[in-house]
Amino acid sequence: MEILMSVVVGILFMSATYLMLSKSLLRIIIGTAILSHGAHLLILTMGGLKRGAAPLLGESASSYTDPLPQALILTAIVIAFGVTAFFLVLAYRAYQELGTDNMDKLRGNEGND
Repeated sequence: MEILMSVVVGILFMSATYLMLSKSLLRIIIGTAILSHGAHLLILTMGGLKRGAAPLLGESASSYTDPLPQALILTAIVIAFGVTAFFLVLAYRAYQELGTDNMDKLRGNEGND
């Protein structure tokens, strides 16, 4: 299962890199969101995909799951949601002011080839 998750993480990183290298601001924002999802899956996979009981004191289970990767991922999801929301508002405001989401036009490089 870890190999499958590693392949999925690689595909997410690959598609996020492709989207972040594009010229459209909206595609860059979607690429950062996909990159954060790939990082979440990477943390979960590196923590180990084990089955077991909840780590509670007083329970007599033979195996426990580690709660730290889930706690880190939950925190990272909240932070990624806030950053994505901020990027979307910033992109909307830039589009209102400048009328474009092309990164070359936002920089002032018209590219008269």
